[in-house]
Amino acid sequence: MSAPAQPSGEPVTSKAQLIEYIAEGCKPVEQWRIGTEHEKFAFRCDDLRPLTYEGERGIKAVLDGLAGYGWDPVEEDGHVIALLKDGASVTLEPGGQLELSGAPVDTVHDTCREVDVHLRQCKEVGQKLGVGFLGLGFNPKWPRDDIPWMPKGRYAIMRRYMPLRGSLGLDMMLRTCTVQVNLDFSSEADMVKKFRVSLALQPIATALWANSPFVEGKPTGFQSYRSNIWTDTDSDRCGILPFVFEEGMSFERYVDYVLDVPMYFVYRDGKYIDVAGQSFRDFMAGRLPGLPGELPTLGDWTDHLTTVFPEVRLKKFLEMRGADGGPWRRLCALPAFWVGLLYDGVALDAAWDLVKDWTPQDHAALRDGVPRGGLKTPFRGGRVQDLALQALAIAGDGLKRRARLDQFGRDESIFLETLQGIARSGNTPAEDMLADFNGRWGGNVDEVFRDYSY
Repeated sequence: MSAPAQPSGEPVTSKAQLIEYIAEGCKPVEQWRIGTEHEKFAFRCDDLRPLTYEGERGIKAVLDGLAGYGWDPVEEDGHVIALLKDGASVTLEPGGQLELSGAPVDTVHDTCREVDVHLRQCKEVGQKLGVGFLGLGFNPKWPRDDIPWMPKGRYAIMRRYMPLRGSLGLDMMLRTCTVQVNLDFSSEADMVKKFRVSLALQPIATALWANSPFVEGKPTGFQSYRSNIWTDTDSDRCGILPFVFEEGMSFERYVDYVLDVPMYFVYRDGKYIDVAGQSFRDFMAGRLPGLPGELPTLGDWTDHLTTVFPEVRLKKFLEMRGADGGPWRRLCALPAFWVGLLYDGVALDAAWDLVKDWTPQDHAALRDGVPRGGLKTPFRGGRVQDLALQALAIAGDGLKRRARLDQFGRDESIFLETLQGIARSGNTPAEDMLADFNGRWGGNVDEVFRDYSY
């Protein structure tokens, strides 16, 4: 959601161009890469408040500090809103959440090193400023009105439009954090199979990473309140996409879906133009009310692809979007989980065998049940815990077959150990936090900032 806009490219006059744009993502296996992204809450260590943009301890000061490690700043209307270096970026979410979008790398070992370097840099900058960073799925303490907005043009447009489509869209923007991984495909058929497997198993990731049980200092009854947020954000652009499992799923079918999602904005001459609710199809015909007579570019299409928010999103790669933000180990574990399932042919076949007979009702039951029930959610006579153990076994075998070793001779399956412990226990990270809240924290959610900051 926070990537800088793409204002250029050839004019778009046909749907075929849009299909071809996504199809260009097909890569041979030897070129497959791993791109990991994670968001985190920045807070003032003395009073735990979220950061404003300006000020001695503001987000701009954090970005300025990080720039000292060789990052190049990106500005919008005179405000630094991103940093770029070596294929990676640091960007701002609407409520000042800081996001690392990692460079495409070869192995989970590489992406974990990248995360480690970034978090060490954040900690060094934060210690100088009196600022901390917290990896959770939802802000555990502060009301929406206490979260400062970041000065980015696209967010002003979304801020006006979101409340027209659902009651929780602004909470999604201001108070959530996630970790996700972006993975490649070799062909349209490979994309479809990976899309179906990852979309079906996304609730399993939601359960394993669930750690957002608090809102404004109190338990909510949800284990992943972040996941619940998406159920009332904007039905036009969120959800589990049942058509992915139907016969005829293709690049074209996904393009048709995105074309039917209303637009947010068009970026021209360094400015965001509000076209919220208008149609990209009209834009292609030169009939966009906000820009009459003008045609979109491929850059506009790239931007529009970032404004749909299903549980798995297709661009020139697949984005897994179902997990709460979390501590260092689980930031490394997410790419390991999905790489193990999707980047080994035997594992992908096994994962497909696990989910291929699930009905639309099964998919809906998991999506609706897991945010509250976590690993204890009932499913087909068992529990989500059973599915998690099976999926982890498949992923672990896939990573072992990949045999990508670190300097100590260990394969990537080492990053699944923290998840295996969670799955065997049957308790989500959220349940552990709730036990602390009701026990040693004495009902004070402030302790989250001390126990769970990086």
